[in-house]
Amino acid sequence: MARNKEALLLLLDVGPSMHSVLPEIEKVCSLLVQKKLIYNKYDEVGIVLFGTEDTDNELTSEVGGYQHVVVLKDIKVVDGDIVEALQQLPRGKNDGDFLDAVIVAMDMLIKKFGETNKGKKRMCLITNAQYPIKESYKGTKEEQVTTIAKQMTVHGMRMESIILRGKLSQDANKGIMDENDRLLNIFSKETSTRLLYVDNPISLFGALRTRNITPVTVFRGDIEFSPKLKIKVMVYKKTSEEKFPSLKKYSDKAPPNDKHATRDVKVDYEYKSSEDPDKVVPPDRRIKGYPYGPQIVPISSAEWEAVKFKPEKGVKLLGFTESNNVLRHHYMKDVYAFLPEPGNTKAMLALSALARAMKEMNKVAILRCVWRRGQSNVIIGVLTPNLSDRENIPDSFYLNVLPFAEDVREFQFPSFTNFPASWLPNELQLEAADNLIKTLDLAPHGQQEVLLPDFTPNPVLERFYRYLELKSKDPDAAVPPLDDTLKKITEPDGDLLLQNRAVIGSFCRSFELKGNPLKKSRRLLGGKRSFSSVDVEGNITAQPANLIENASVKVEKIGDLTPVQDFEALISRRDGPDWVVKAINEMKNKIFDLVEDSHEGDNYPKALECLVVLRKGCILEQEPKQFNDFLRHLCNFCREKKLNSFCDYLASEGLALIPKTEAIDSEVTDDEARSFLVKSESKVV
Repeated sequence: MARNKEALLLLLDVGPSMHSVLPEIEKVCSLLVQKKLIYNKYDEVGIVLFGTEDTDNELTSEVGGYQHVVVLKDIKVVDGDIVEALQQLPRGKNDGDFLDAVIVAMDMLIKKFGETNKGKKRMCLITNAQYPIKESYKGTKEEQVTTIAKQMTVHGMRMESIILRGKLSQDANKGIMDENDRLLNIFSKETSTRLLYVDNPISLFGALRTRNITPVTVFRGDIEFSPKLKIKVMVYKKTSEEKFPSLKKYSDKAPPNDKHATRDVKVDYEYKSSEDPDKVVPPDRRIKGYPYGPQIVPISSAEWEAVKFKPEKGVKLLGFTESNNVLRHHYMKDVYAFLPEPGNTKAMLALSALARAMKEMNKVAILRCVWRRGQSNVIIGVLTPNLSDRENIPDSFYLNVLPFAEDVREFQFPSFTNFPASWLPNELQLEAADNLIKTLDLAPHGQQEVLLPDFTPNPVLERFYRYLELKSKDPDAAVPPLDDTLKKITEPDGDLLLQNRAVIGSFCRSFELKGNPLKKSRRLLGGKRSFSSVDVEGNITAQPANLIENASVKVEKIGDLTPVQDFEALISRRDGPDWVVKAINEMKNKIFDLVEDSHEGDNYPKALECLVVLRKGCILEQEPKQFNDFLRHLCNFCREKKLNSFCDYLASEGLALIPKTEAIDSEVTDDEARSFLVKSESKVV
């Protein structure tokens, strides 16, 4: 068997207690084989069922026993027949003995491969382990399982066990399940493989590794703390985004029945002159260019190679810092695992001592990483200790890549602290929100967390693999609807929402929203004032109109007819970065025009309305300095133009600067805000 091939035997419990979950087992196991057809088409797979009505295996005919164990498919290269067999598993009528199935599977692997292919022979056991195994002829069950596990290690076999529990095991004998758990734990420890417990179909999809990826080191070498202090490490990728398999172009010119035809498509490119379309430009006459202002700067391959940054390969410590100094939202890209060099006791001890000291002191390390020679970029990352709770697994570290200044995106959003107290949620609203969060908790006390990343498959990829399998059988196959199990990943749990309908209803009633549509008839006819301009005299800091509602009207500038509504619509636009600045500046100019063109104060009320909405807009957009500077400038302007009556009018209406209590970015205190117009009035009297 080739070095990169894997032999996998699926050991599936089809006894009566498993009937309710067999449809999910059929889906996940057939999906496993479908992925092998894409990524590992030379792998070999076999199927062993236990708990069946019949018996069909070689050990029964050779030595007797091993009843109700059926070899559904012998070990062979993956093909469509195995997929179809897994999609139609028989329903057994007897209690399953998982140990009999394990022994039958071991016998199949030994007979087929002997001592070869160590480390590439794998078994996957799926059962609920609710029924006892047979008593051992010699010694205890634990001794028998230990002997079998050691033989697995000798022959280079691994076995992962997936145990289905939850609602399935409510009526089962707890003593028998505990005994079986101990026996399966022996397999896990002796063969260093996974023992997983799942309680729902989603977890089953994630528990069975449908694609086996061989770990490859990203870096082998030293973590350099100083020229005299280095620790040997191996670095692997801990997480990496799984992408769609690459789609290739194939030709249909070859005969359909020709199995030896490659059907490859070769693509050639020709570059032609824009001045002479028939003339081909040879490679030595072509050069890359980069835009720099109005010109294109040509840079040859040799020049580009010379200008490339070529850092020295290695991992170096830059220093330590408190763990809370590194913000979670600064983590970028993939996660890397740092492990001590295998067999290097000194490296294990040194790395373990460092990890435990950092954990105790709540510190993280900042590293500079260049994984390979010729790498054109440098990575700065944060190294976090990961202490092991198992004797046979050493302490390690996780590395998260940190951003440079050019990678950080700063977006300013208004905070609740910038709003008046009347806008903040009250105690009843906070209590309703607390109840909603507790009710929809994915990790309730005493229960396993739902949608754990390790057990949650990507529904987009899973759906693609299934459709690919359908297309392989029928080129005209329609895209099937999303599977019910996968739908639970992408949508809220309907049963959970139904159970907590009262809590959700209480939350909705606590935050009742009322629409405030912009009526075009009023806008066009210049009739009654909008909500934001009503009762201005009574409440200068009243809640603003619904700016989002007005955003649907594409206003390009502030007009003379309805400047307040135009400002609200303009400042609410989010289809460009400059609308807020444009709205504030145009409103400032509009206010100046209204005040300057006023005759015996006839424009003062309208100017006040504009000032009020400008003030509220500057609070919402965290621009208090813009309003405060403008109001000061406006008062100076009125003093110079001898428009003292307007300042008196503003003072009588209680208009004030924006203080720090309303906008945290403001540099104005409450006393300064209240006394500003009083001072201004005294200056102009």
